[in-house]
Amino acid sequence: MRQQPVALSQAVGPGRPARGTERSAARRAELIAIGRRLFADRSYDALSMDDIARQAHVAKGLIYYYFRSKRGYYLAIIQDSVADLVTYAASGLELPAVDRLHRTLDSYLTFAEHHQAAYRAIVSGGVGFDAEVHAIRDGVREAIVDTIAEGAYGRTGVGPLARSGLFSWVCSVEGATLDWIERPALTRDTLCELLVKTLGGTLRAIEELDPSCPAPPPARRDPAGTPDPAGTAGPTSG
Repeated sequence: MRQQPVALSQAVGPGRPARGTERSAARRAELIAIGRRLFADRSYDALSMDDIARQAHVAKGLIYYYFRSKRGYYLAIIQDSVADLVTYAASGLELPAVDRLHRTLDSYLTFAEHHQAAYRAIVSGGVGFDAEVHAIRDGVREAIVDTIAEGAYGRTGVGPLARSGLFSWVCSVEGATLDWIERPALTRDTLCELLVKTLGGTLRAIEELDPSCPAPPPARRDPAGTPDPAGTAGPTSG
Protein backbone atom coordinates (compact mmCIF):
# COMPACT_ATOMS: atom_id res chain seq x y z
CA MET A 1 0.00 0.00 0.00
CA ARG A 2 1.30 3.44 -0.89
CA GLN A 3 2.42 5.39 2.15
CA GLN A 4 0.37 8.53 2.70
CA PRO A 5 2.46 11.63 1.98
CA VAL A 6 3.33 13.88 4.88
CA ALA A 7 1.28 17.08 4.80
CA LEU A 8 3.27 19.92 3.29
CA SER A 9 2.76 22.17 6.29
CA GLN A 10 4.11 19.40 8.52
CA ALA A 11 7.04 18.55 6.25
CA VAL A 12 8.31 22.03 5.50
CA GLY A 13 6.74 24.15 8.18
CA PRO A 14 8.68 26.54 10.40
CA GLY A 15 9.32 23.93 13.08
CA ARG A 16 8.72 24.44 16.81
CA PRO A 17 7.07 27.81 17.47
CA ALA A 18 9.39 30.53 18.67
CA ARG A 19 9.35 31.12 22.39
CA GLY A 20 8.04 34.33 23.86
CA THR A 21 7.74 37.66 22.19
CA GLU A 22 8.10 39.00 18.67
CA ARG A 23 11.65 39.88 19.60
CA SER A 24 12.29 36.19 20.34
CA ALA A 25 10.78 35.20 16.98
CA ALA A 26 13.00 37.72 15.23
CA ARG A 27 16.06 36.43 17.07
CA ARG A 28 15.20 32.85 16.12
CA ALA A 29 14.77 33.87 12.47
CA GLU A 30 18.13 35.65 12.61
CA LEU A 31 19.83 32.52 13.91
CA ILE A 32 18.25 30.45 11.12
CA ALA A 33 19.46 32.96 8.50
CA ILE A 34 22.98 32.71 9.93
CA GLY A 35 22.74 28.91 9.89
CA ARG A 36 21.65 28.91 6.25
CA ARG A 37 24.85 30.72 5.36
CA LEU A 38 27.04 28.51 7.54
CA PHE A 39 25.62 25.23 6.25
CA ALA A 40 25.25 26.32 2.61
CA ASP A 41 28.37 24.41 1.55
CA ARG A 42 29.19 22.46 4.71
CA SER A 43 27.77 19.17 5.89
CA TYR A 44 26.11 18.61 9.26
CA ASP A 45 29.26 17.05 10.72
CA ALA A 46 31.58 19.77 9.43
CA LEU A 47 30.58 22.27 12.13
CA SER A 48 30.43 21.78 15.88
CA MET A 49 28.16 23.83 18.12
CA ASP A 50 31.24 25.72 19.27
CA ASP A 51 32.07 26.51 15.61
CA ILE A 52 28.52 27.67 14.97
CA ALA A 53 28.38 29.88 18.07
CA ARG A 54 31.76 31.43 17.30
CA GLN A 55 30.95 32.20 13.66
CA ALA A 56 27.48 33.44 14.54
CA HIS A 57 28.93 35.63 17.33
CA VAL A 58 26.44 34.32 19.87
CA ALA A 59 26.60 32.29 23.05
CA LYS A 60 26.18 28.57 22.46
CA GLY A 61 23.43 28.49 25.07
CA LEU A 62 21.31 30.81 22.94
CA ILE A 63 21.20 28.24 20.13
CA TYR A 64 20.25 25.52 22.63
CA TYR A 65 17.56 27.78 24.04
CA TYR A 66 15.80 28.17 20.70
CA PHE A 67 16.52 24.81 19.05
CA ARG A 68 17.38 22.42 21.96
CA SER A 69 20.18 20.70 20.03
CA LYS A 70 22.46 20.97 17.01
CA ARG A 71 20.18 18.60 15.13
CA GLY A 72 17.14 20.71 16.00
CA TYR A 73 18.97 23.77 14.70
CA TYR A 74 19.97 22.00 11.48
CA LEU A 75 16.43 20.73 10.85
CA ALA A 76 15.03 24.24 11.38
CA ILE A 77 17.52 25.56 8.81
CA ILE A 78 16.53 22.92 6.24
CA GLN A 79 12.82 23.45 6.89
CA ASP A 80 13.18 27.19 6.43
CA SER A 81 15.15 26.81 3.20
CA VAL A 82 12.71 24.30 1.74
CA ALA A 83 9.67 26.34 2.77
CA ASP A 84 10.99 29.26 0.73
CA LEU A 85 11.57 26.99 -2.26
CA VAL A 86 8.13 25.36 -2.10
CA THR A 87 6.34 28.68 -1.59
CA TYR A 88 8.10 30.12 -4.63
CA ALA A 89 7.26 27.06 -6.74
CA ALA A 90 3.57 27.36 -5.83
CA SER A 91 3.43 31.05 -6.76
CA GLY A 92 3.35 32.66 -10.19
CA LEU A 93 -0.11 31.36 -11.06
CA GLU A 94 -0.61 34.32 -13.38
CA LEU A 95 2.24 33.15 -15.63
CA PRO A 96 1.88 30.84 -18.65
CA ALA A 97 2.53 27.22 -17.66
CA VAL A 98 5.86 26.98 -19.50
CA ASP A 99 7.15 30.23 -18.01
CA ARG A 100 6.10 29.09 -14.55
CA LEU A 101 7.90 25.77 -15.06
CA HIS A 102 11.10 27.52 -16.17
CA ARG A 103 10.83 29.85 -13.17
CA THR A 104 10.32 26.98 -10.73
CA LEU A 105 13.20 24.92 -12.13
CA ASP A 106 15.56 27.89 -12.19
CA SER A 107 14.75 28.58 -8.53
CA TYR A 108 15.24 24.88 -7.67
CA LEU A 109 18.61 24.70 -9.41
CA THR A 110 19.74 27.99 -7.90
CA PHE A 111 18.92 26.66 -4.44
CA ALA A 112 20.87 23.44 -5.08
CA GLU A 113 23.82 25.38 -6.52
CA HIS A 114 24.12 27.75 -3.55
CA HIS A 115 23.16 25.28 -0.79
CA GLN A 116 24.91 22.15 -1.99
CA ALA A 117 25.44 20.46 1.36
CA ALA A 118 21.84 21.08 2.45
CA TYR A 119 20.52 19.91 -0.93
CA ARG A 120 22.50 16.67 -0.73
CA ALA A 121 21.23 16.09 2.80
CA ILE A 122 17.60 16.64 1.76
CA VAL A 123 17.74 14.41 -1.32
CA SER A 124 19.68 11.63 0.40
CA GLY A 125 17.41 11.75 3.44
CA GLY A 126 20.08 12.81 5.91
CA VAL A 127 22.70 10.63 7.56
CA GLY A 128 21.44 7.04 7.64
CA PHE A 129 17.66 6.89 7.98
CA ASP A 130 16.46 10.24 9.31
CA ALA A 131 12.67 10.22 9.39
CA GLU A 132 12.38 13.99 9.76
CA VAL A 133 14.67 14.74 6.81
CA HIS A 134 12.82 12.09 4.79
CA ALA A 135 9.56 13.88 5.62
CA ILE A 136 11.00 17.18 4.40
CA ARG A 137 12.20 15.57 1.17
CA ASP A 138 8.89 13.80 0.57
CA GLY A 139 7.01 17.04 1.22
CA VAL A 140 9.07 18.81 -1.44
CA ARG A 141 8.45 16.01 -3.93
CA GLU A 142 4.71 16.04 -3.33
CA ALA A 143 4.59 19.84 -3.62
CA ILE A 144 6.41 19.81 -6.96
CA VAL A 145 4.25 16.98 -8.30
CA ASP A 146 1.14 18.96 -7.34
CA THR A 147 2.55 22.12 -8.95
CA ILE A 148 3.26 20.28 -12.22
CA ALA A 149 -0.12 18.51 -12.19
CA GLU A 150 -1.93 21.80 -11.59
CA GLY A 151 -0.09 23.43 -14.49
CA ALA A 152 -0.52 20.49 -16.87
CA TYR A 153 -4.04 19.32 -16.03
CA GLY A 154 -5.58 22.14 -14.04
CA ARG A 155 -5.91 19.94 -10.97
CA THR A 156 -3.78 18.13 -8.42
CA GLY A 157 -6.05 15.10 -8.10
CA VAL A 158 -4.70 12.98 -10.93
CA GLY A 159 -4.79 9.20 -11.34
CA PRO A 160 -2.07 6.84 -10.16
CA LEU A 161 -0.43 6.52 -13.57
CA ALA A 162 -0.08 10.27 -14.07
CA ARG A 163 1.11 10.77 -10.52
CA SER A 164 3.67 7.98 -10.87
CA GLY A 165 4.93 9.49 -14.11
CA LEU A 166 5.29 12.96 -12.60
CA PHE A 167 6.89 11.55 -9.47
CA SER A 168 9.47 9.69 -11.54
CA TRP A 169 10.27 12.94 -13.38
CA VAL A 170 10.79 14.76 -10.06
CA CYS A 171 13.18 12.01 -8.93
CA SER A 172 15.08 12.31 -12.23
CA VAL A 173 15.39 16.05 -11.58
CA GLU A 174 16.99 15.26 -8.23
CA GLY A 175 19.48 12.89 -9.84
CA ALA A 176 20.36 15.31 -12.62
CA THR A 177 20.77 18.14 -10.11
CA LEU A 178 23.06 16.09 -7.88
CA ASP A 179 25.21 15.24 -10.89
CA TRP A 180 25.25 18.88 -12.02
CA ILE A 181 26.42 20.34 -8.71
CA GLU A 182 29.13 17.66 -8.59
CA ARG A 183 30.19 18.14 -12.23
CA PRO A 184 28.87 21.52 -13.42
CA ALA A 185 29.69 21.10 -17.10
CA LEU A 186 26.32 22.52 -18.18
CA THR A 187 25.06 26.02 -17.56
CA ARG A 188 22.00 26.32 -15.32
CA ASP A 189 19.94 27.53 -18.29
CA THR A 190 20.93 24.50 -20.39
CA LEU A 191 20.09 22.03 -17.65
CA CYS A 192 16.80 23.83 -17.02
CA GLU A 193 15.88 23.54 -20.70
CA LEU A 194 16.81 19.84 -20.73
CA LEU A 195 14.58 19.17 -17.72
CA VAL A 196 11.69 21.05 -19.34
CA LYS A 197 12.00 18.91 -22.46
CA THR A 198 12.15 15.66 -20.49
CA LEU A 199 8.98 16.70 -18.70
CA GLY A 200 7.35 17.13 -22.10
CA GLY A 201 8.29 13.55 -22.94
CA THR A 202 6.85 12.37 -19.62
CA LEU A 203 3.57 14.18 -20.22
CA ARG A 204 3.24 12.67 -23.71
CA ALA A 205 3.93 9.19 -22.32
CA ILE A 206 1.27 9.71 -19.64
CA GLU A 207 -1.28 10.72 -22.30
CA GLU A 208 -0.43 7.68 -24.42
CA LEU A 209 -1.09 5.33 -21.50
CA ASP A 210 -3.93 7.32 -19.92
CA PRO A 211 -5.91 9.44 -22.41
CA SER A 212 -7.83 11.04 -19.53
CA CYS A 213 -4.64 13.03 -18.86
CA PRO A 214 -3.90 14.75 -22.19
CA ALA A 215 -0.57 16.50 -22.50
CA PRO A 216 -0.93 20.29 -22.47
CA PRO A 217 -0.35 22.08 -25.80
CA PRO A 218 3.28 23.12 -25.13
CA ALA A 219 4.22 19.46 -24.59
CA ARG A 220 2.64 18.24 -27.81
CA ARG A 221 4.34 17.48 -31.08
CA ASP A 222 3.24 18.75 -34.46
CA PRO A 223 2.57 16.24 -37.30
CA ALA A 224 6.27 16.41 -38.28
CA GLY A 225 7.19 15.02 -34.88
CA THR A 226 8.70 18.16 -33.40
CA PRO A 227 7.54 19.90 -30.23
CA ASP A 228 4.96 22.64 -30.66
CA PRO A 229 6.84 25.49 -28.95
CA ALA A 230 4.05 28.02 -29.33
CA GLY A 231 1.55 25.65 -27.78
CA THR A 232 -0.82 26.07 -30.73
CA ALA A 233 -1.49 22.44 -31.47
CA GLY A 234 -4.97 21.48 -30.42
CA PRO A 235 -5.79 18.53 -28.18
CA THR A 236 -5.75 15.10 -29.73
CA SER A 237 -9.03 13.33 -30.11
CA GLY A 238 -9.65 10.90 -27.30
